[in-house]
Amino acid sequence: MIAARIVAIVIFVAMFILIITEKFEKHYVTLGCGALTLIGVFGICLRDAVGAWKVINLSSLFTLEFWHTSGAESETGGVDWATILFLGGMMIMVEGMARVGFFNWLCRRIAKLVHYKTIPIFLAFMAMSFVLAMFIDSITVILFLASVTIELSRLLKFDPVPMIMSEIFCANLGGSATMCGDPPNIIIGSNLHYSFMDFVMNTGVVALISFVFIVLYFFLVMKKSLTSGEATDVDYDKMPSPESFITDKKGFFVSCVIFLIAVGLLVSHNATGLTVAFIGVFVAIITLITSGKHIAHVLKGVDYKTLLFFTGLFVVVGGLEETGVLEIIAGFISDVCGTNYYLMVAIIIWVSAIASAFIDNIPFAATMVPIIKDLSAGSDPLLATLAWSLAMGTDVGGSATPIGASANVVGTSAAAKAGHPIGWGTYCKKMAPATIIVMVITTLYIWLRYVSVL
Repeated sequence: MIAARIVAIVIFVAMFILIITEKFEKHYVTLGCGALTLIGVFGICLRDAVGAWKVINLSSLFTLEFWHTSGAESETGGVDWATILFLGGMMIMVEGMARVGFFNWLCRRIAKLVHYKTIPIFLAFMAMSFVLAMFIDSITVILFLASVTIELSRLLKFDPVPMIMSEIFCANLGGSATMCGDPPNIIIGSNLHYSFMDFVMNTGVVALISFVFIVLYFFLVMKKSLTSGEATDVDYDKMPSPESFITDKKGFFVSCVIFLIAVGLLVSHNATGLTVAFIGVFVAIITLITSGKHIAHVLKGVDYKTLLFFTGLFVVVGGLEETGVLEIIAGFISDVCGTNYYLMVAIIIWVSAIASAFIDNIPFAATMVPIIKDLSAGSDPLLATLAWSLAMGTDVGGSATPIGASANVVGTSAAAKAGHPIGWGTYCKKMAPATIIVMVITTLYIWLRYVSVL
């Protein structure tokens, strides 16, 4: 077992280093390390074919509980196919919405409603980024918001950098509010059996409180740079109509209906018993059926690399879990904290935030879920407290640096391509304080609401 633990740790560390250095594409790294885990840990060290099959976890797809659950707890481990299928389904839905021009229409409709005034657009786009990221992957949100922001900045003569940075932060913050808003939340929710509404009533509350402070912060910090070069001679009547960006009116209506269905299923899935895997697959199927001749276009836009990245990642983390490495780490944290749950929560929040600022928050969250399960020692209230701490730390902590989250990379890349590069100094000077503000609010909120009654 000792040899297996060493091999599992070496593979895990190597995977993280390769992901950080970006020498190879991330999905190749996790799939390669996943294969090494199956061969090295389970094949050579443990000689445990049953353990390897448990980590691959394909048999879970053929159980009723995978698609519909009565709410009873079930043991999970290895590849989280529910997360992968849900992400894939939502990607297909979003591609269907993008094809018909939904996001371009929405951005321009809101800009028109505020009469193309820079500060109102700034505030409105922050709110839109926050709300959209609650239901749609933050990468997609930033892709469209950044491109529209850059286009409007050329027309209205303002600096798009402050607006793009605030949109990035609000997308990451909004993603923390729901189960489907950010991949770490999907991992936490599907593994620990928390529903969409569980997240809304817990992380959603602290995210909304934080959003109020963040809007005020960015308004005070960014106002001067936004208004310094603002145009005053723009003919707003000559702006293109928002409706002109809709490429398929029938498809637009259908996409809106599918989106509302998805939201309805997510909100009610705790009551209906439908799992996120079922919801993801169902939404994907009806999107493809209604796409008609555009099915190939929709499928082509799916980010298959991310889905493969998840698959390999879960295998590597499964190796750590099966060999008892994660249990040892949990035991160490438990020994340090004892029954001081205030300290335990602070460690989870701040370590998660700092780690996520420099490394991918998805593998970090996948690694930490089994650890907080062990830390809770069977206490459901403590497990929930640690889960919300982990979710907020991983989701928002990545906002502090340009590489901390995928939305950051996408937003800064879009700005650079448009001739507005955002350096580390500029980015961190504005975003790190905002991240600290949210982490302080989160720590105090969780201490007062949860830890004080444990």
